Amino acid sequence: MHRSAKRLAGLLTCAAVPMLLVAGCSGSDSKSSGDSTPSGSSSAAASTAPSPTVAAAKFKKLPNPCTAFSKDTIDKLLPKVKDAAGSQGKSTDPTVRGACSWTSSDEQGVDGTQFRWLDVAFQRYDSDPSVGSGEKRATDFYTQQINDAKGTQGAKKVATVATAGTGDAATAITYDIAKEGNDFKNTTIVARTANIVVTVNYNGAGMAGADDPNGNDLLKAAQAATKEAVTAATKANNA
Repeated sequence: MHRSAKRLAGLLTCAAVPMLLVAGCSGSDSKSSGDSTPSGSSSAAASTAPSPTVAAAKFKKLPNPCTAFSKDTIDKLLPKVKDAAGSQGKSTDPTVRGACSWTSSDEQGVDGTQFRWLDVAFQRYDSDPSVGSGEKRATDFYTQQINDAKGTQGAKKVATVATAGTGDAATAITYDIAKEGNDFKNTTIVARTANIVVTVNYNGAGMAGADDPNGNDLLKAAQAATKEAVTAATKANNA
C-alpha cells in the first residue's frame, strides 16, 4: 500500500476509538507525546512537600497532685482532714495526668457535722500535627470541663463566675446538689495555663442538723486553692 494510504487507514482506525482513548492513537510515523515528564516526578514532588507543623508544647511535666496545696491550704479548706497526704488517683502516665483528693468531717456535737471534699486534677497535652498544638488541645479540654460541670446531673442554681488572675484562663461553676439526703454546696474551677488544664472541686454540706456552708466562702477558698495549683504546675516545669 502507498505510504499516504497507510497513514489514512491509521487515522480512520483511530477515529473509531472512544473519545477517552483517542489521545493514545497516532500515525505510524508519529512520535509519542507525554514522554518529556519523568515518571517519578509526581511522587518526588510529594515527598518533598513540607510536613504540617505546630508550635511545641510549653510544659513537659506535671507536679505531684497531692503536693499541689500547702499544708495551710489543706488545714483551711479541710479543718478535720482524714489524711493530709491525700489519696492519689491512679495514672498510667503521671507526666500527662494526675489527681488527688481529700475529705474532712468536722463533728460539732449537737450542732452536727461539717463535711468537706477537695480534689484537684491535672491534664497535660503535647503538640501533635494531626490534631493541633498542646495549647489548642488544652483549650478544647478546658471548654469541655466547664460544660461538663455546668451539665452536672441534678445540679440546681448553676452559676458561672469569672475567675481572674489564674493561669491563662479560669472559670468557676457553682451549684447546689442533693446527695444521700444532704444538700451540698459545690464549686468547680477549671483553669488553663498553656498546655495544662487544672480542675479543682470543692464542696461541703452540713450534716446531722448542722447549718449548710456558705457557698460564697467555698467559692473564695476554691479560687485561692486553684491559683496555688496552677502555680505548682508552673514550678514543676521550672525546677
